[in-house]
Amino acid sequence: MDAAASYSRKENRMNEIQLKYGCNPNQKPSRIFMEDGSDLPVTVLNGRPGYINFLDALNGWQLVSEMKEATGLPSATSFKHVSPAGAAVGLPLTETLSKIYWVEDMGQLSPLACAYVRARGADRMSSFGDFISLSDECDEDTARVIKREVSDGIIAPGYSEKALEILKTKKKGNYAIIQMDPSYRPAPLERKQVFGITFEQGRNELKMGGDFFSNIVTKNKEIPANALMDMKIAMITLKYTQSNSVCYVKNGQAIGVGAGQQSRIHCTRLAGSKADNWWLRQSPQVLELPFIDGLGRADRDNTIDVYMGDEYEDVLRDGEWQKRFKVQPPVFTREEKRAWLDKNTNVVLGSDAFFPFSDNIERAHRSGVKYIAEPGGSVRDDLVIECADKYDMVMSFTGIRLFHH
Repeated sequence: MDAAASYSRKENRMNEIQLKYGCNPNQKPSRIFMEDGSDLPVTVLNGRPGYINFLDALNGWQLVSEMKEATGLPSATSFKHVSPAGAAVGLPLTETLSKIYWVEDMGQLSPLACAYVRARGADRMSSFGDFISLSDECDEDTARVIKREVSDGIIAPGYSEKALEILKTKKKGNYAIIQMDPSYRPAPLERKQVFGITFEQGRNELKMGGDFFSNIVTKNKEIPANALMDMKIAMITLKYTQSNSVCYVKNGQAIGVGAGQQSRIHCTRLAGSKADNWWLRQSPQVLELPFIDGLGRADRDNTIDVYMGDEYEDVLRDGEWQKRFKVQPPVFTREEKRAWLDKNTNVVLGSDAFFPFSDNIERAHRSGVKYIAEPGGSVRDDLVIECADKYDMVMSFTGIRLFHH
């Protein structure tokens, strides 16, 4: 994008944007605006983003900005209902990941495109109809990937001319495209209203610096550089995930996010089941599924999800498998799934608050977790540490809670 185009768009900013409605169609009027009279730091380049779109966009933008700062790599996140379905940095895709993310036909992709493919692919069921946030200018490769996915919109600090041209063709020309001013810094105090009452708090400006994970409480204290990066990704992702929340990360991407649960163990189980599904998708049983020609990516994703689960008969019984497969696949047995899951190792787990019981560690172990970051501070910390030591895990007590509501 040339400087003149960028300058023009900044000049076209406004103090408020009227929205079609709020969270629901009956909630009118609706708008976003700057209380201090200044211009909004966002410019709508295409489409008409809604209330929830902007909530996803602004939370996602903060996440990818911090992830880029912490890792030095292009970052992307896929948001749904004000929590990330996935988040990732721009590491190259393996042949297997290219296959399970349905991009093996797209050639070598840019680092930013790889970041989004990874973020989208962590939980493709949840990412369906997502709002995308990118840390860097959206390039042509990333736009090509986005064009073929079902998505509501995107926010980025800029767009190449070709990328903008591609994105404007989505949703019959109505795809929501937002440009964010990367120089914008909010006020140190933030406010919101609930039931007519104004809440005020200092912004959570916590940064995941080099010593953030230095308080290692387990006998094993070795954290390799790639695991440390994954710890940062886990905790930054949790910082913008509705609490309670737990996040599993491997090789530069979230592979399971459990958001908004009232119980810590339910967060761990939910995120763990998503991480397990991500790993099961890479098994020979799933990679070799004989899909019929022309079956769309979303239908393949839905079929895979059912095939890997307990309701597999819904896609394997007579009259159903013929709609999806060239030949009827064998059942993916519980024993086969467990044997494959046991091959997943060196996973990182982050928690936005302390683990009150060791059952969380037991569940994490079953999904290949080796490294854990959590605040600590439970009256049962000694039992949690003991359980982590039993599995030779490395656990850092950060001392910082990351609730987000």
